This record gives sequence, structure tokens and C-alpha cells, in this order.
Amino acid sequence: MARYRINNTDEQPLHRVEPDRHWRQLRQGDRVSVRLGPGFETGGLVDAVTADHSMVWVDLDGGRGRTLLHCSDDVEIRQHDS
Repeated sequence: MARYRINNTDEQPLHRVEPDRHWRQLRQGDRVSVRLGPGFETGGLVDAVTADHSMVWVDLDGGRGRTLLHCSDDVEIRQHDS
């Protein structure tokens, strides 16, 4: 039996999200900058991208690990100029 219950979940509408144009240009192996919030920016390499480009796996620099980012997470991913 569930101990905690979330009420009114059926009243919350689902909204389809679309990735920004620059998310659609990301490819595996791209060097990127990831801004998680004001003052929190790091670099990394794109490890994988979903077919619809709504989710991106990034291997963060400095041994910070691999992270999954979704286009609705309010993060900014920018390709480094080659």
C-alpha cells in the first residue's frame, strides 16, 4: 500500500515541448558548454541525442560524470565554435 499519494494529478495538463533550434544541431561527439543556471557553467562532450532531439546525454568535463538533459529542464547547451 502506498504511503504517500499525490492528489489531483489528472487535473494537470501535459504540454508537448519542442527543443530549441540549436538543440536540433547537436550531434554525438560535439564539444558543448552547458549552463545549468546563472554562474554554473561547464563543458562536456555530447554522448548521445534522442531522435527527436529533446534529450541529450553529456559527458561533463573534469570527471563530473554523464548527465541526461531534457529540453524542458531550463538548461542551455551551446556548441563550441570549431
